[in-house]
Amino acid sequence: MSLITLRSLVALKLIGKERKSHVMNLVFDEGLALFAGLNVIPKRSYLAAYSSRLGRQANVRLMATWFEHVQGIGLQRSGSLDLDFHTVPANTAKEPLQTHYVPKRSHRQQGVLVFLARDAEQRVLCYANAGLPKQQQADEVLRFVDFWKRRTGQVPSELVFDSGLTTHPNLRRLDAQGIRFLTLRRRSRKRLAQIYARPPSAWHRVTLDSLSRTYRTPRVLDEQVLLKGYGEQPLRQLSVIDLGHEEPTVILTNDVRSKPAELITRYAQRMLIENGIAEAIHFFHLDALSSMVGLKVDFDLQITLMGSALYRLLSYRLAEEYRRATAKSIFNNLLDVGGVVEIGQHQITVTLDKHAHNPYLVDSKLADKPTPMPWLEDRELVLRFA
Repeated sequence: MSLITLRSLVALKLIGKERKSHVMNLVFDEGLALFAGLNVIPKRSYLAAYSSRLGRQANVRLMATWFEHVQGIGLQRSGSLDLDFHTVPANTAKEPLQTHYVPKRSHRQQGVLVFLARDAEQRVLCYANAGLPKQQQADEVLRFVDFWKRRTGQVPSELVFDSGLTTHPNLRRLDAQGIRFLTLRRRSRKRLAQIYARPPSAWHRVTLDSLSRTYRTPRVLDEQVLLKGYGEQPLRQLSVIDLGHEEPTVILTNDVRSKPAELITRYAQRMLIENGIAEAIHFFHLDALSSMVGLKVDFDLQITLMGSALYRLLSYRLAEEYRRATAKSIFNNLLDVGGVVEIGQHQITVTLDKHAHNPYLVDSKLADKPTPMPWLEDRELVLRFA
C-alpha cells in the first residue's frame, strides 16, 4: 500500500473534503502536500484508481493495523460499544447491489450496507465493514466480537444495538461469551396487547436522573421472558411507557443486576451512535459515492475510522470544552487557519496566522517540541504562531 497515497487521502478526510473528485482546487495547498510528503496532492484520477485496486482483505489488514497503533499511542478503549447498520445509498442502476432501507429517505433503494461500531465512552468509530449481503448481516456482530477479541485480548463488556441487528440465537451466543447486551424488541400487535393487559400494580415509576429530557419519570414493567431461538434461559424485558412515544419501548437484556433506570438511560445514550454516523456523513462525507461502489466505500470507511481516531486523539490534548467536541467543530474552530511553510535542510517550520482560537493550540503543547517526519528525510516539524 502506498503510504504517500494513504496520507493524501487521510489529509483530505481530515479537512472534510468531499471525496476525491473535488481535490483539484487543493493542488496548490502546501500544507496538505506537506502532510503527504509531496509537492502537490495527487490528481483525482490517481486517488480514485488507487482505491479501486484494494480488496476487502487489504482493508481488513489496514483496519487491524491502525486499531493496534492508535491504541499504542494513547487512544483509550472502554469496551462499551454501540452498534448499528447504515445504508450508503447508490444512485445508479448499473451496480448489482441489494436494496436496503435508507432512514434519511424513508424508503428502500439500492445501496451498500455498512456495519459500524462506536466506542460509547470515547465517542470514536472503531470498526466498519461495508458491502454486507442480507444473508450475512445477522452474523456481523459475531465477526466484530472476534475482531475485538483478537485486537484487545478480551471480548467487549457491553453491546447496545437496535432490534434488527441480529437474531435470537446470536443473542444467546453473545451471552455465552459473557457479553452484556441491550437491544429493542419489535412490537407486534400480540405483544402490545399482552403489555397493555398487565394490571396497573405490575408497573412502577422510575426517575431518569442523568438525562436532560422532558419525560424523566416513565413507568416500567420489569419481567422475565422466554424467546424462541434463545434457549430455555429467560431474558429480562423492560416495557417502558410515558417516554413521549405513542407505544411502549421494549428493551431486552441479559443484565439482571442493573436498575431499570440505569438500563433505560444506557439505551437512550445509544442514540449517540446516530450522532456519530451523522458526523461521518456530514463532515467525513461517508455517503458520497462514486463508481465501483463496493470496494471504494469499504476503503473510504477505513479512512473515516482513521480520521475519527485522529480527531479524538487531538481532543485529549485540548481544553476541557473541546474534549467532547465533534471533528467538524475542532476543524472549523482550531485547524482551518492559514500559515506560511518554510522548508529547511533539517526542519520544516509552519507559522500559523493570527487566529482567535490559537491559544487553545498553544495550551495543547503541540508546538512545544518538534515533531519527527520520517517520510520527509527525517526532518522535524516546528509549529509557530504569528
